[in-house]
Amino acid sequence: MRSPAEFRRGKPGFYPDQAVYAEFACAEFGLHFRDLDGGSGLVFSVASRGRLLHFGAGRCSWYPQNNATASTLASDKHFTSRILREAGIPALGGEYFFLHARYRAHRPAGHERSDAVAYFKTLGGSAFVKPLTGSRGDFAQAIHGEAALARYLDDVVKYYDAVLIQPTVEGTEYRGFLLDDDATYCARKYPPSVAGDGAHSVRELLAAHNDTLRARGLSPASLPDNDPSLDAVPAKGARREIPGRMNLSAGGTTVLAEAPSEKAIILARQAARAIGLRVAAIDMFVDIGSKPDAIEIIEVNSNPSIRLLEDSNRGDLILKIWHHTFSAMGLL
Repeated sequence: MRSPAEFRRGKPGFYPDQAVYAEFACAEFGLHFRDLDGGSGLVFSVASRGRLLHFGAGRCSWYPQNNATASTLASDKHFTSRILREAGIPALGGEYFFLHARYRAHRPAGHERSDAVAYFKTLGGSAFVKPLTGSRGDFAQAIHGEAALARYLDDVVKYYDAVLIQPTVEGTEYRGFLLDDDATYCARKYPPSVAGDGAHSVRELLAAHNDTLRARGLSPASLPDNDPSLDAVPAKGARREIPGRMNLSAGGTTVLAEAPSEKAIILARQAARAIGLRVAAIDMFVDIGSKPDAIEIIEVNSNPSIRLLEDSNRGDLILKIWHHTFSAMGLL
């Protein structure tokens, strides 16, 4: 079997993972891959002898076996939570709030920016806040204090229409990837960190880390400005974790791992079924409050990245996922 790296070689750095993996899978399964956008990889076709389909990368839906309704519902974190809770599946919940008055006539009362402040107070002035329809961990962070919330909302309104405010929960984060009822793989997530070089302070290292995030189109990581430890100069190789989001795209580390429990797999399957997804990545907290059976679903992803599999030399699992896609769409 050839490797995805062979198909990535020679392509520009922005070339989408999904197009790389599609071309890789086509070569393995005897299908014809064709880039349709001058080498951008953002739109491509896959053809068998009797059928041709078009696929999109970038911000398109990557898995056509997921229907449009299920994918759209999953992209809204509040809708997802309501559906899961209605099905008796533990989910973090929270409340959503709009950040401007556009379309005010089309929504119920209680979800405006002023309401966000009131809800934040009911959570004791600390919460985890993220865009309602965001991805890749963009603007997902813990907020402490009303002044910090106001600054956060002023920043996020430039890019998003609404936010979800959730109670802060501490636990170990896992992701389970499902193809129908098959638990294809599980991964454990770890927070991003900066590595000391013996010369620069944590504050300076964090600034460089944030410059990298901005170049990827993501919001910077946040640590309290008044934390004196930010001015310390860590020894070479010493690491300082950046709490909050753990997304791979935001600098987090994700490692293939055994599922934390059979209960976690069962809940992941139930969550995917409740939304109606054939391909899904279920993010969850386990061991909440050091209780082994305490699990809460964080999000249900209908468009999950699988870059972890390439980084882990698991081209076989990439092929398994694309075989499911091509078979579901009648190409195999």
